[in-house]
Amino acid sequence: MSSQRATSSNKITDDELNALILRLQTVLPQLDQSRHGRVSAAKVLNEICSYIRRLQNEVDGLSGRLSQRLDSIDLTGFDAEIVKDLLQQ
Repeated sequence: MSSQRATSSNKITDDELNALILRLQTVLPQLDQSRHGRVSAAKVLNEICSYIRRLQNEVDGLSGRLSQRLDSIDLTGFDAEIVKDLLQQ
């Protein structure tokens, strides 16, 4: 009995799901509801996934550029530790 109650309390309601989709939609200006009317949840989720992939690619590119720059400069041991600490935050 208690396991059924715990399982049902973990279920998300339609209203909660719709609220989450609307919050995700605000991250993507191209899906602004005021201009496009109602957008399907599938489209919002698809666009969010694409956006996350683009952000990850951008992070990877910036990380590579930063590594190249750090490799090209002469850092003392103390400076290198400061940079490593900053990057790990």
